[in-house]
Amino acid sequence: MKKTLSAAEAASALGISLPTLYAYVSRGLLHSMQEDGVRSKRYLQEEVLRLAARNTDSKRAGRATERAIDWGVPVLESRITLIADGKLLYRGHDAGVLAQHASLEQVAQLLWECREEDLFRKEKGGQTVPAKLWQALQAPLAKLPPLDRAMSLLPAIAPHLQHTWGRTEAAMVRSGATLMQALAAALAGSAISDVPLHQQLAQAWQLDEKDAGLLRMAMVLCADHELNASTFTVRCVASTGASLYAAVTAGLAALSGPRHGGESLRVRALLEAALEQDDVPRFLSERIQHAGAVPGYGHVLSGFGHPLYPNGDPRGRLLLEMLPHFAVQDKAAALLAVADAGQRVTGLHPNVDFGLAALELACGWPKAASQVLFALGRSAGWIAHAMEQVADGRLIRPRARYVGTFDTLS
Repeated sequence: MKKTLSAAEAASALGISLPTLYAYVSRGLLHSMQEDGVRSKRYLQEEVLRLAARNTDSKRAGRATERAIDWGVPVLESRITLIADGKLLYRGHDAGVLAQHASLEQVAQLLWECREEDLFRKEKGGQTVPAKLWQALQAPLAKLPPLDRAMSLLPAIAPHLQHTWGRTEAAMVRSGATLMQALAAALAGSAISDVPLHQQLAQAWQLDEKDAGLLRMAMVLCADHELNASTFTVRCVASTGASLYAAVTAGLAALSGPRHGGESLRVRALLEAALEQDDVPRFLSERIQHAGAVPGYGHVLSGFGHPLYPNGDPRGRLLLEMLPHFAVQDKAAALLAVADAGQRVTGLHPNVDFGLAALELACGWPKAASQVLFALGRSAGWIAHAMEQVADGRLIRPRARYVGTFDTLS
């Protein structure tokens, strides 16, 4: 049974008086209900807390409006992912717990709120791309980086899949399964398959079953992260009525930038350089002093810190905990020493980009494997957000505040 609050408790949670609470009800902002055996009206706790969050945002929205796209107030409402109190929750499920056992396909279906069995089997998903067509499209793109290859292939195959253009929830779920399998093949440079996604990558990279399990865990941790740059891009494109393939391709384009999905590539370069140093703390301190022209989202050093996790990114922490179990001990110890030195120098914890890059380097995965894992994992969340945006039905069209000259106005 859903938890309810008394009028006094609801008013306290909202920081308002009882008369104001009753005014909220009369204006339709809040709903009261009668419970058996209780004379006074009750209020759903979930609805009260949601209204409290909106009121908090409204209070902040004066001078903070211009910061809405820079770690400021939320700009969209979503039921998919919550980041709070140092935890990452997918539809209320702890991502770290899911990473211990769930496949990316299972997490995708959780995010899509789909319980259909064997959704990712070819006979369930419907059409797939003919093998000869896929080979012909892939051949001239073989030498491109994985993300560039995927950004070229997804729009090319979309017209060949009739259900790509469906806007119903069922059609988007089927399209999502087919799309993720095609994306895995595009990123890995392999044939499209209904083999579990982490195993597809492991086979393409010639990794064993133990490594495959680690790939699975990493992708689950990357599956969604609420309204980041690529996800917002996906939602904007989906809101225009464009196909799911177009929306995900736009997400890949946003992800390719060095301030987003390209961050793990920069972290790998940093780690390779740090492992060659006799004095790692000094090296990292000097790197901070001579930071490049493309900083991360507030980083003082690539791979450290995250604005949403002041006490440490739980994804990065979990990935680093895996290092001693999957990598050569000397290599694992050296990378963990870099993590420790970076934390002492910056005062910030290693984040998910550090964890992905460290595993890539320690386990001997192909270069840019970390970015591939991020992209394929995040596609599950992109599709969930595209579905949510389509269900919302509104075009995302924010306004700009003009700050140029007014001299030409009469």
